[in-house]
Amino acid sequence: MAEIKLTKNELLMQQNKLNQLERYLPTLQLKKALLQAQVNECRIEINKLQVELEKRHEIVDAFASLLAQRFSVDILHFVRLKEINKRYENIAGVDVPIFLNVSFEPLTYDLFDSPVWMESAIFSLRELEVVHAKITVLEEKKRALEKELRDVSIRVNLFEKILIPRAEGNIKKIKVFLGDMQLAAVSQAKVAKIKIEQAKEIARQKVDVYAS
Repeated sequence: MAEIKLTKNELLMQQNKLNQLERYLPTLQLKKALLQAQVNECRIEINKLQVELEKRHEIVDAFASLLAQRFSVDILHFVRLKEINKRYENIAGVDVPIFLNVSFEPLTYDLFDSPVWMESAIFSLRELEVVHAKITVLEEKKRALEKELRDVSIRVNLFEKILIPRAEGNIKKIKVFLGDMQLAAVSQAKVAKIKIEQAKEIARQKVDVYAS
């Protein structure tokens, strides 16, 4: 770290710097709190969806033996995700994905030439994929928020533990030095005044001697 100058100009610069840091720190702290709340909310939503996913798996398991049979129609073709549709919104300065919906292959098989349970099975499998998709988007959102949270936390720690204490220390150091310099100047001025008075007194005494 470069040595600071022990001058009044440097003192003013350090005071301005400290004021800027102290003004900006609450904004960073607020952003950190907001991001942490958003991350916690994501975790809660993901946990809820994980519970729902387990329930969906139980429903699908009921069709397991039926799905093992051979059919002219490939059921899995109709439950395979074509696309996860999402939009992005800005939260605390970071763009995060928001789940909208999903798209599947259109149903093209003949309902009258298929088992009665096939439509229910396809619907259940699709619902399972929808929950998977929601979790995927939420995980992406959480990762983006967590990255921003880490970055902001580093900056908050930098402000709280390094930059602000350093500026305060510099200000104290400069004030102490300038105070010492002022005391020294006052002391020197007093000494000079005493010497001047002594010189005047000596001069007066010489005048008195000559006058007598």
